[in-house]
Amino acid sequence: MSFKNYKDFIEEGDLVFAWISRGMIKPIHVDSTQCLNTRYGTFNHSSMVGQRYGSQIASKTGYGFIYLLHPTPELWTVSLPHRTQIVYSPDSSYITQKLNILPGSRVIEAGTGSGSFTHSLSRTISDTGKLFTYEFHEVRYQKALEEFQDHGLKNLQLTHRDVCKNGFEIEGEVINANAIFLDLPAPWSAIPNLDKVINKGMKTTICCFSPCIEQVEKTIHELHKQNWTSIETVEINHRKWESHKNMVRKLDDVIARLKDIQQRKREGVEKLRKARDERLNKRPAEEEMENDDGEKKVKTQNNYKKDVNVEKSQSFNPFGKGLRIKQGDPNFEWKNVSKDESEIKSHTSFLTFAFKLPEF
Repeated sequence: MSFKNYKDFIEEGDLVFAWISRGMIKPIHVDSTQCLNTRYGTFNHSSMVGQRYGSQIASKTGYGFIYLLHPTPELWTVSLPHRTQIVYSPDSSYITQKLNILPGSRVIEAGTGSGSFTHSLSRTISDTGKLFTYEFHEVRYQKALEEFQDHGLKNLQLTHRDVCKNGFEIEGEVINANAIFLDLPAPWSAIPNLDKVINKGMKTTICCFSPCIEQVEKTIHELHKQNWTSIETVEINHRKWESHKNMVRKLDDVIARLKDIQQRKREGVEKLRKARDERLNKRPAEEEMENDDGEKKVKTQNNYKKDVNVEKSQSFNPFGKGLRIKQGDPNFEWKNVSKDESEIKSHTSFLTFAFKLPEF
């Protein structure tokens, strides 16, 4: 199953992203002998085969449901098993644009990690480009290699190496990179090794992904030393905005609401007083009553409670319970409202960009 080539229908063995809730997306391989257990019910894999991507399927009981989504780098980013800190979509999209990575680009990524950005780069450069990605940690390297093969990412070459000490060169391969992304603890120690693998006949861009400003300072110093120009550092703050319609509540509505509260209070107090007097005057608490068919039944204290319940109004109440009105109902007056998140939660690192001009 490839992240780059789209298909309409789900087949046995395909990778599917099960959208369970807003904060829970689970990648699964379809196996007709297995089932997916969630808090919303159990879903047989056999019921997924033949479904169109994007379909909604119900659980065995029919109460819960999930959506079956086609694999994308963005879905992989929010559902992958974290082995390291990852590059999220707000950062990855900006980096891709800033480095001018296009179909056919030759890109170096140092610090494969969990493979989040690797999937995005692989899709962007297409089959005409080539991605050279490096990971020094052997366990992470092996796991990433398995995932890339399983996901059909054939336009990349994963290498197990510490590029800070041993450089980027690969035997038998001419890299000629025109874009570089360094996600390393000490990117300044890897920058001097780049001259041997970049394309000197065209403009080359670089981005260093660093969590701490102290790392940024050392990186900028080394970039200047190695003749990289137009150096800048940015931070991506991703803030969501929500828009909806609020009903216009007028003074007449407030007055009507206060009158309604007072009226309900008077009626309720009167009925409670009447019920209390009846209970005091009639002993024992249980008495026989005749219904319309002449049959006798026992009236207990619970019956009195039901008798004194205040009937709830079924009219619309703009300040409390009542008929449910659909947002935007043309019978009422509305105003458009928008607000942003109170907290910014997307900061991961500082992004330092620079480029090197071609040699003539």
